[in-house]
Amino acid sequence: MAAARKRTRSGIEDVRDRKAKVIKDSGEKRHIAALILARGGSKGIPLKNIKMLAGVPLIGWVLRAAVDSKQFDSVWVSTDHDDIEKVATAWGAQVHRRSPEVSKDSSSSLDTIQEFARLNPEVDVICHIQATSPCLHPFHLKEALEMITKQGFTSVFSVVRRHHFRWQEVKKGGSVATQPLNLDPSNRPRRQDWDGELCENGSFYFSTRALIEEGVLQGGKWAYYEMLPEYSVDIDVDIDWPVAEQRVLRFGYFGLDKPEVVRLLLCNVSGCLTDGRVLISVSGEEMVSVNTRDTMGIRMLQREGVEVILISSSEDLLTKALADNLSQRTGCEVRQLGKDIQGEVTAMMDDKDLDWKEVAYMGNDAPDVDCLNLAGLSAVPRDAPVVAINAAKYSCHSAAGLGAVREFSEHILLLKKKAKSQMEQDRIYRNTF
Repeated sequence: MAAARKRTRSGIEDVRDRKAKVIKDSGEKRHIAALILARGGSKGIPLKNIKMLAGVPLIGWVLRAAVDSKQFDSVWVSTDHDDIEKVATAWGAQVHRRSPEVSKDSSSSLDTIQEFARLNPEVDVICHIQATSPCLHPFHLKEALEMITKQGFTSVFSVVRRHHFRWQEVKKGGSVATQPLNLDPSNRPRRQDWDGELCENGSFYFSTRALIEEGVLQGGKWAYYEMLPEYSVDIDVDIDWPVAEQRVLRFGYFGLDKPEVVRLLLCNVSGCLTDGRVLISVSGEEMVSVNTRDTMGIRMLQREGVEVILISSSEDLLTKALADNLSQRTGCEVRQLGKDIQGEVTAMMDDKDLDWKEVAYMGNDAPDVDCLNLAGLSAVPRDAPVVAINAAKYSCHSAAGLGAVREFSEHILLLKKKAKSQMEQDRIYRNTF
Protein backbone atom coordinates (compact mmCIF):
# COMPACT_ATOMS: atom_id res chain seq x y z
CA MET A 1 0.00 0.00 0.00
CA ALA A 2 1.71 3.17 -1.24
CA ALA A 3 -0.25 5.88 0.55
CA ALA A 4 -0.40 4.50 4.07
CA ARG A 5 1.04 1.71 6.19
CA LYS A 6 -0.81 -0.43 8.70
CA ARG A 7 0.50 -2.17 11.79
CA THR A 8 -1.42 -4.13 14.41
CA ARG A 9 -0.95 -4.73 18.09
CA SER A 10 -3.23 -7.16 19.88
CA GLY A 11 -4.57 -6.72 23.37
CA ILE A 12 -6.16 -9.39 25.54
CA GLU A 13 -8.97 -11.12 23.75
CA ASP A 14 -11.82 -11.04 26.22
CA VAL A 15 -15.60 -11.11 26.25
CA ARG A 16 -15.77 -7.94 24.14
CA ASP A 17 -13.83 -9.58 21.31
CA ARG A 18 -15.94 -12.74 21.41
CA LYS A 19 -19.11 -10.71 21.31
CA ALA A 20 -17.86 -8.81 18.25
CA LYS A 21 -16.91 -12.07 16.53
CA VAL A 22 -20.31 -13.63 17.22
CA ILE A 23 -22.01 -10.70 15.51
CA LYS A 24 -19.59 -10.85 12.58
CA ASP A 25 -19.75 -14.62 12.15
CA SER A 26 -23.54 -14.67 12.33
CA GLY A 27 -23.66 -12.82 9.04
CA GLU A 28 -25.68 -9.99 10.54
CA LYS A 29 -24.71 -6.66 9.01
CA ARG A 30 -23.52 -4.22 11.62
CA HIS A 31 -24.63 -0.60 11.55
CA ILE A 32 -21.51 1.54 11.25
CA ALA A 33 -21.85 5.25 12.01
CA ALA A 34 -19.47 8.17 11.60
CA LEU A 35 -19.72 10.74 14.38
CA ILE A 36 -18.11 14.18 14.38
CA LEU A 37 -18.22 16.15 17.63
CA ALA A 38 -18.63 19.89 17.09
CA ARG A 39 -19.45 21.89 20.20
CA GLY A 40 -20.16 25.57 19.67
CA GLY A 41 -18.09 26.83 22.60
CA SER A 42 -14.54 26.68 21.25
CA LYS A 43 -12.27 28.58 23.62
CA GLY A 44 -9.50 29.32 21.11
CA ILE A 45 -11.35 30.32 17.92
CA PRO A 46 -15.09 31.17 18.19
CA LEU A 47 -17.17 28.64 16.20
CA LYS A 48 -13.93 27.16 14.90
CA ASN A 49 -15.68 24.07 13.56
CA ILE A 50 -17.50 26.08 10.89
CA LYS A 51 -14.83 28.72 10.27
CA MET A 52 -13.91 28.78 6.58
CA LEU A 53 -10.71 26.92 5.75
CA ALA A 54 -9.67 27.18 2.08
CA GLY A 55 -13.23 28.08 1.15
CA VAL A 56 -14.89 25.23 3.04
CA PRO A 57 -16.24 25.12 6.62
CA LEU A 58 -13.69 23.25 8.74
CA ILE A 59 -16.18 20.50 9.52
CA GLY A 60 -17.03 20.21 5.81
CA TRP A 61 -13.64 18.64 5.01
CA VAL A 62 -14.18 15.59 7.21
CA LEU A 63 -17.88 15.33 6.36
CA ARG A 64 -17.05 15.19 2.67
CA ALA A 65 -14.49 12.44 3.29
CA ALA A 66 -16.92 10.44 5.43
CA VAL A 67 -19.85 10.71 3.00
CA ASP A 68 -17.75 10.01 -0.09
CA SER A 69 -16.10 6.96 1.52
CA LYS A 70 -19.48 5.17 1.25
CA GLN A 71 -18.46 3.07 4.27
CA PHE A 72 -21.03 4.33 6.76
CA ASP A 73 -24.69 3.52 7.25
CA SER A 74 -25.11 6.98 8.78
CA VAL A 75 -23.00 10.12 9.21
CA TRP A 76 -23.68 12.33 12.22
CA VAL A 77 -22.59 15.61 13.74
CA SER A 78 -23.08 16.04 17.48
CA THR A 79 -23.53 19.69 18.38
CA ASP A 80 -25.22 22.13 20.70
CA HIS A 81 -25.21 25.08 18.28
CA ASP A 82 -27.81 26.12 15.67
CA ASP A 83 -25.30 27.43 13.11
CA ILE A 84 -23.20 24.25 13.27
CA GLU A 85 -26.38 22.20 12.82
CA LYS A 86 -27.24 24.13 9.64
CA VAL A 87 -23.78 23.60 8.16
CA ALA A 88 -23.79 19.91 9.11
CA THR A 89 -27.15 19.36 7.41
CA ALA A 90 -25.99 21.21 4.30
CA TRP A 91 -22.98 18.86 4.07
CA GLY A 92 -25.10 15.71 4.24
CA ALA A 93 -24.98 14.79 7.93
CA GLN A 94 -27.67 13.91 10.43
CA VAL A 95 -27.58 15.87 13.66
CA HIS A 96 -27.37 14.59 17.22
CA ARG A 97 -28.47 17.53 19.34
CA ARG A 98 -26.40 16.87 22.44
CA SER A 99 -27.75 17.55 25.90
CA PRO A 100 -26.47 20.35 28.18
CA GLU A 101 -24.93 17.67 30.43
CA VAL A 102 -22.37 16.75 27.76
CA SER A 103 -21.90 20.27 26.38
CA LYS A 104 -19.88 21.68 29.25
CA ASP A 105 -16.23 22.68 29.13
CA SER A 106 -15.54 19.76 31.45
CA SER A 107 -17.37 17.20 29.28
CA SER A 108 -15.19 14.60 27.57
CA SER A 109 -15.55 13.26 24.05
CA LEU A 110 -16.40 9.87 25.53
CA ASP A 111 -19.33 11.38 27.49
CA THR A 112 -20.86 12.67 24.26
CA ILE A 113 -20.18 9.48 22.32
CA GLN A 114 -21.82 7.40 25.06
CA GLU A 115 -24.90 9.65 24.97
CA PHE A 116 -25.07 9.26 21.19
CA ALA A 117 -24.80 5.46 21.55
CA ARG A 118 -27.62 5.37 24.12
CA LEU A 119 -29.91 7.38 21.85
CA ASN A 120 -29.07 5.30 18.76
CA PRO A 121 -29.22 1.65 19.85
CA GLU A 122 -29.10 0.40 16.24
CA VAL A 123 -25.47 1.56 15.89
CA ASP A 124 -22.89 -1.22 16.41
CA VAL A 125 -19.61 0.50 15.48
CA ILE A 126 -18.86 4.21 15.87
CA CYS A 127 -16.10 6.06 14.07
CA HIS A 128 -15.31 9.21 16.02
CA ILE A 129 -13.83 11.61 13.43
CA GLN A 130 -12.29 14.83 14.68
CA ALA A 131 -13.42 17.96 12.85
CA THR A 132 -9.93 19.43 13.19
CA SER A 133 -8.36 16.93 10.75
CA PRO A 134 -9.13 18.45 7.33
CA CYS A 135 -6.66 16.32 5.33
CA LEU A 136 -8.56 13.10 6.00
CA HIS A 137 -9.36 11.14 2.82
CA PRO A 138 -12.01 8.46 2.15
CA PHE A 139 -9.37 5.77 1.59
CA HIS A 140 -8.08 6.27 5.15
CA LEU A 141 -11.51 5.47 6.56
CA LYS A 142 -12.10 2.55 4.20
CA GLU A 143 -8.80 0.83 4.99
CA ALA A 144 -9.12 1.37 8.74
CA LEU A 145 -12.70 0.10 8.82
CA GLU A 146 -11.68 -3.08 6.98
CA MET A 147 -9.42 -3.86 9.93
CA ILE A 148 -12.60 -4.19 12.01
CA THR A 149 -14.95 -5.76 9.46
CA LYS A 150 -12.45 -8.16 7.88
CA GLN A 151 -9.73 -8.69 10.49
CA GLY A 152 -11.83 -8.75 13.63
CA PHE A 153 -10.33 -5.86 15.59
CA THR A 154 -12.57 -4.09 18.11
CA SER A 155 -10.87 -0.70 18.00
CA VAL A 156 -8.69 1.01 15.39
CA PHE A 157 -7.19 4.49 15.73
CA SER A 158 -5.04 6.69 13.50
CA VAL A 159 -1.37 7.44 14.16
CA VAL A 160 1.49 9.26 12.45
CA ARG A 161 5.21 8.49 12.59
CA ARG A 162 7.28 11.24 14.20
CA HIS A 163 11.04 11.60 14.42
CA HIS A 164 11.29 13.82 17.49
CA PHE A 165 13.89 13.39 20.20
CA ARG A 166 12.14 13.81 23.54
CA TRP A 167 13.60 15.10 26.83
CA GLN A 168 12.26 15.00 30.37
CA GLU A 169 10.60 18.24 31.45
CA VAL A 170 12.18 20.17 34.31
CA LYS A 171 9.86 22.48 36.20
CA LYS A 172 10.88 26.11 36.48
CA GLY A 173 13.24 26.57 39.41
CA GLY A 174 13.96 22.86 39.66
CA SER A 175 17.49 21.66 40.32
CA VAL A 176 17.19 18.26 38.65
CA ALA A 177 18.93 17.94 35.30
CA THR A 178 16.85 16.92 32.29
CA GLN A 179 17.22 13.41 30.94
CA PRO A 180 16.77 12.02 27.41
CA LEU A 181 13.62 9.92 27.02
CA ASN A 182 14.08 8.20 23.68
CA LEU A 183 17.70 8.59 22.60
CA ASP A 184 21.30 8.08 23.62
CA PRO A 185 22.96 11.52 23.16
CA SER A 186 26.35 9.88 22.72
CA ASN A 187 25.02 7.88 19.82
CA ARG A 188 22.43 10.03 18.12
CA PRO A 189 20.86 8.13 15.23
CA ARG A 190 20.44 9.59 11.78
CA ARG A 191 16.83 10.06 10.72
CA GLN A 192 17.16 7.36 8.06
CA ASP A 193 18.53 4.93 10.64
CA TRP A 194 15.67 5.44 13.12
CA ASP A 195 12.09 4.26 12.61
CA GLY A 196 10.79 7.06 14.82
CA GLU A 197 7.79 6.74 17.12
CA LEU A 198 4.07 6.31 16.50
CA CYS A 199 1.89 9.10 17.89
CA GLU A 200 -1.88 9.45 17.76
CA ASN A 201 -2.77 12.13 15.23
CA GLY A 202 -6.39 12.40 16.36
CA SER A 203 -7.98 11.95 12.93
CA PHE A 204 -10.31 9.09 13.88
CA TYR A 205 -11.11 6.37 16.41
CA PHE A 206 -13.17 3.31 15.46
CA SER A 207 -14.76 1.55 18.45
CA THR A 208 -17.40 -1.11 18.94
CA ARG A 209 -20.49 -0.37 21.01
CA ALA A 210 -19.35 -2.84 23.67
CA LEU A 211 -16.17 -0.87 24.28
CA ILE A 212 -17.97 2.47 24.42
CA GLU A 213 -20.53 1.15 26.88
CA GLU A 214 -17.65 0.01 29.11
CA GLY A 215 -16.19 3.52 29.05
CA VAL A 216 -13.23 3.23 26.65
CA LEU A 217 -12.54 4.04 23.00
CA GLN A 218 -9.44 1.86 22.72
CA GLY A 219 -9.42 -1.66 24.05
CA GLY A 220 -10.01 -5.31 23.42
CA LYS A 221 -8.21 -6.45 20.30
CA TRP A 222 -6.86 -3.12 19.14
CA ALA A 223 -4.84 -1.88 16.19
CA TYR A 224 -3.47 1.33 14.82
CA TYR A 225 -3.71 2.69 11.29
CA GLU A 226 -0.69 4.71 10.19
CA MET A 227 -1.27 7.88 8.16
CA LEU A 228 1.49 9.71 6.35
CA PRO A 229 2.60 13.05 7.87
CA GLU A 230 1.20 15.13 5.00
CA TYR A 231 -2.33 13.97 5.89
CA SER A 232 -1.87 14.50 9.63
CA VAL A 233 -2.89 18.15 9.88
CA ASP A 234 -4.51 19.02 13.20
CA ILE A 235 -6.04 22.50 13.47
CA ASP A 236 -5.82 22.27 17.26
CA VAL A 237 -2.05 22.20 16.78
CA ASP A 238 -1.62 24.11 13.51
CA ILE A 239 -3.17 27.27 14.92
CA ASP A 240 -1.72 29.42 12.14
CA TRP A 241 -4.78 29.37 9.90
CA PRO A 242 -3.09 30.56 6.66
CA VAL A 243 -0.40 27.87 7.02
CA ALA A 244 -3.08 25.25 7.61
CA GLU A 245 -4.93 26.45 4.50
CA GLN A 246 -1.86 25.90 2.35
CA ARG A 247 -1.47 22.37 3.70
CA VAL A 248 -5.13 21.62 3.02
CA LEU A 249 -5.00 23.02 -0.51
CA ARG A 250 -2.09 20.69 -1.22
CA PHE A 251 -3.11 17.53 0.65
CA GLY A 252 -6.85 17.88 1.36
CA TYR A 253 -9.65 15.84 -0.22
CA PHE A 254 -11.72 17.82 -2.71
CA GLY A 255 -14.43 15.35 -3.61
CA LEU A 256 -15.26 12.56 -6.03
CA ASP A 257 -15.49 14.75 -9.12
CA LYS A 258 -12.18 15.45 -10.81
CA PRO A 259 -11.66 19.22 -11.11
CA GLU A 260 -9.55 18.95 -14.25
CA VAL A 261 -12.68 18.33 -16.35
CA VAL A 262 -14.11 21.85 -15.75
CA ARG A 263 -14.61 23.38 -19.16
CA LEU A 264 -17.07 26.20 -18.50
CA LEU A 265 -17.47 28.90 -15.84
CA LEU A 266 -20.84 30.59 -15.53
CA CYS A 267 -20.50 33.79 -13.51
CA ASN A 268 -23.21 36.19 -12.41
CA VAL A 269 -22.53 39.78 -13.31
CA SER A 270 -24.48 41.42 -10.48
CA GLY A 271 -23.27 40.37 -7.04
CA CYS A 272 -20.22 38.45 -8.32
CA LEU A 273 -18.31 40.31 -11.02
CA THR A 274 -19.75 43.58 -9.70
CA ASP A 275 -20.81 44.58 -6.20
CA GLY A 276 -24.46 44.66 -7.29
CA ARG A 277 -24.79 48.43 -7.60
CA VAL A 278 -25.89 50.12 -10.83
CA LEU A 279 -24.81 53.75 -11.14
CA ILE A 280 -27.01 56.07 -13.18
CA SER A 281 -25.65 59.28 -14.65
CA VAL A 282 -27.64 62.52 -14.97
CA SER A 283 -28.20 61.64 -18.62
CA GLY A 284 -29.72 58.27 -17.65
CA GLU A 285 -26.73 56.16 -18.66
CA GLU A 286 -26.22 53.04 -16.51
CA MET A 287 -22.75 52.11 -15.27
CA VAL A 288 -21.20 49.33 -13.20
CA SER A 289 -17.76 48.99 -11.64
CA VAL A 290 -15.55 46.04 -12.59
CA ASN A 291 -12.35 45.19 -10.73
CA THR A 292 -9.29 44.62 -12.93
CA ARG A 293 -8.25 41.72 -10.67
CA ASP A 294 -11.47 39.95 -11.62
CA THR A 295 -11.03 40.51 -15.34
CA MET A 296 -7.48 39.20 -15.06
CA GLY A 297 -8.83 36.08 -13.34
CA ILE A 298 -11.20 35.52 -16.25
CA ARG A 299 -8.34 35.83 -18.74
CA MET A 300 -6.28 33.33 -16.71
CA LEU A 301 -9.07 30.78 -17.11
CA GLN A 302 -9.46 31.51 -20.79
CA ARG A 303 -5.74 30.94 -21.37
CA GLU A 304 -6.15 27.49 -19.77
CA GLY A 305 -8.98 26.59 -22.14
CA VAL A 306 -11.90 27.30 -19.78
CA GLU A 307 -14.79 29.14 -21.44
CA VAL A 308 -16.32 31.91 -19.31
CA ILE A 309 -19.87 33.14 -19.82
CA LEU A 310 -21.27 36.05 -17.84
CA ILE A 311 -24.93 35.70 -16.92
CA SER A 312 -27.56 38.14 -15.77
CA SER A 313 -30.99 37.18 -14.42
CA SER A 314 -34.35 38.71 -15.26
CA GLU A 315 -34.21 40.66 -11.99
CA ASP A 316 -30.89 42.30 -12.94
CA LEU A 317 -31.32 42.99 -16.64
CA LEU A 318 -28.41 44.74 -18.29
CA THR A 319 -28.88 47.26 -21.05
CA LYS A 320 -27.52 46.13 -24.41
CA ALA A 321 -24.86 48.85 -24.34
CA LEU A 322 -23.71 47.77 -20.88
CA ALA A 323 -23.67 44.09 -21.85
CA ASP A 324 -21.68 44.89 -25.01
CA ASN A 325 -19.13 46.89 -23.01
CA LEU A 326 -18.73 44.07 -20.47
CA SER A 327 -18.30 41.54 -23.26
CA GLN A 328 -15.65 43.66 -24.93
CA ARG A 329 -13.71 44.27 -21.71
CA THR A 330 -13.77 40.66 -20.48
CA GLY A 331 -13.76 38.78 -23.77
CA CYS A 332 -16.81 36.83 -22.59
CA GLU A 333 -20.26 36.25 -23.96
CA VAL A 334 -22.93 37.91 -21.82
CA ARG A 335 -26.25 36.07 -21.59
CA GLN A 336 -29.53 37.27 -20.14
CA LEU A 337 -31.43 34.51 -18.34
CA GLY A 338 -35.08 34.34 -17.33
CA LYS A 339 -36.62 33.14 -14.07
CA ASP A 340 -35.86 29.46 -14.75
CA ILE A 341 -32.10 29.77 -14.32
CA GLN A 342 -31.47 26.04 -13.90
CA GLY A 343 -33.55 25.17 -16.94
CA GLU A 344 -31.78 27.66 -19.16
CA VAL A 345 -28.34 26.65 -17.88
CA THR A 346 -29.20 22.99 -18.55
CA ALA A 347 -30.24 23.85 -22.10
CA MET A 348 -26.98 25.78 -22.55
CA MET A 349 -25.03 22.76 -21.35
CA ASP A 350 -26.91 20.48 -23.75
CA ASP A 351 -25.97 22.77 -26.64
CA LYS A 352 -22.32 22.54 -25.61
CA ASP A 353 -22.51 18.78 -24.81
CA LEU A 354 -21.44 19.34 -21.18
CA ASP A 355 -22.31 17.62 -17.90
CA TRP A 356 -22.72 19.41 -14.58
CA LYS A 357 -19.36 18.06 -13.38
CA GLU A 358 -17.71 19.99 -16.23
CA VAL A 359 -19.29 23.28 -15.15
CA ALA A 360 -18.18 25.77 -12.50
CA TYR A 361 -20.86 28.18 -11.31
CA MET A 362 -20.54 31.42 -9.38
CA GLY A 363 -23.74 32.79 -7.87
CA ASN A 364 -24.79 35.07 -5.06
CA ASP A 365 -28.35 34.48 -3.88
CA ALA A 366 -31.34 32.15 -3.53
CA PRO A 367 -32.13 31.88 -7.29
CA ASP A 368 -28.66 30.37 -7.80
CA VAL A 369 -28.96 27.62 -5.15
CA ASP A 370 -29.95 24.81 -7.54
CA CYS A 371 -27.06 25.54 -9.89
CA LEU A 372 -24.64 25.93 -7.00
CA ASN A 373 -25.63 22.48 -5.75
CA LEU A 374 -25.44 20.80 -9.16
CA ALA A 375 -22.23 22.27 -10.54
CA GLY A 376 -18.97 20.33 -10.27
CA LEU A 377 -17.40 23.41 -8.68
CA SER A 378 -19.35 26.34 -7.27
CA ALA A 379 -18.62 29.49 -5.32
CA VAL A 380 -20.13 32.57 -3.76
CA PRO A 381 -18.56 35.89 -2.68
CA ARG A 382 -17.89 36.53 0.99
CA ASP A 383 -20.92 38.80 1.34
CA ALA A 384 -23.45 36.35 -0.15
CA PRO A 385 -26.47 35.40 2.01
CA VAL A 386 -26.38 32.22 4.08
CA VAL A 387 -28.72 30.32 1.76
CA ALA A 388 -26.19 30.66 -1.07
CA ILE A 389 -23.13 30.02 1.13
CA ASN A 390 -24.60 26.72 2.34
CA ALA A 391 -25.16 25.56 -1.25
CA ALA A 392 -21.70 26.48 -2.57
CA LYS A 393 -18.66 24.23 -2.52
CA TYR A 394 -16.32 27.20 -2.05
CA SER A 395 -16.85 30.48 -0.19
CA CYS A 396 -14.55 33.30 -1.20
CA HIS A 397 -12.62 35.46 1.25
CA SER A 398 -13.20 38.39 -1.09
CA ALA A 399 -16.45 40.30 -1.51
CA ALA A 400 -18.41 40.76 -4.73
CA GLY A 401 -16.74 43.18 -7.11
CA LEU A 402 -13.58 43.17 -5.00
CA GLY A 403 -11.65 40.16 -6.26
CA ALA A 404 -14.08 37.28 -5.64
CA VAL A 405 -14.03 36.20 -9.30
CA ARG A 406 -10.22 36.30 -9.35
CA GLU A 407 -10.11 34.20 -6.17
CA PHE A 408 -12.48 31.56 -7.57
CA SER A 409 -10.55 31.52 -10.85
CA GLU A 410 -7.33 30.83 -8.97
CA HIS A 411 -9.09 28.10 -6.97
CA ILE A 412 -10.23 26.39 -10.18
CA LEU A 413 -6.75 26.57 -11.66
CA LEU A 414 -5.16 25.29 -8.45
CA LEU A 415 -7.44 22.25 -8.42
CA LYS A 416 -6.76 21.60 -12.09
CA LYS A 417 -3.02 21.81 -11.45
CA LYS A 418 -3.31 19.49 -8.45
CA ALA A 419 -5.35 16.97 -10.45
CA LYS A 420 -2.89 17.03 -13.34
CA SER A 421 0.00 16.52 -10.93
CA GLN A 422 -1.78 13.52 -9.41
CA MET A 423 -2.42 12.08 -12.86
CA GLU A 424 1.28 12.47 -13.67
CA GLN A 425 2.25 10.74 -10.43
CA ASP A 426 -0.15 7.90 -11.22
CA ARG A 427 1.37 7.59 -14.70
CA ILE A 428 4.90 7.45 -13.26
CA TYR A 429 3.82 4.88 -10.70
CA ARG A 430 2.22 2.68 -13.36
CA ASN A 431 5.23 2.92 -15.67
CA THR A 432 7.66 2.20 -12.83
CA PHE A 433 5.85 -0.67 -11.20
